[in-house]
Amino acid sequence: MATSDPIADMLTIIRNGGKAGFAKVDIPGSKIKLKMVRVLKEQGYIKDFKFLENETQGVLRVYLKYVSEGQPTIFGIKRVSKPSCRVYSKSKQIKPVLNGLGISIVSTSKGLMTDKQAIEANVGGEILCNVW
Repeated sequence: MATSDPIADMLTIIRNGGKAGFAKVDIPGSKIKLKMVRVLKEQGYIKDFKFLENETQGVLRVYLKYVSEGQPTIFGIKRVSKPSCRVYSKSKQIKPVLNGLGISIVSTSKGLMTDKQAIEANVGGEILCNVW
């Protein structure tokens, strides 16, 4: 089944897997999803990830991280820029998520990075999602 927004599907799989208490979730692979998951791991929102090769596009296996009492580390994850309505922002206009408690993943000309990294590098771009 073809999807119109594979990034939103990935975020939904991660959100639902965390709420259900799964140790890992499998996501159809792509380069942008791999980069987004790498940012989530660097920021401490997930334990680890692996890219598993198969005959089609590959599978991205994400190991979810939990805090005390089975509460997922990712309390919320929301798609900001959609295929129907792209959201771009200059570096000076990037707003913090929950007053700095969360992150935005920004697609810039220098690659994917968090909102804080984009402000430091003085580059703007497309705001892909917010994580808190």
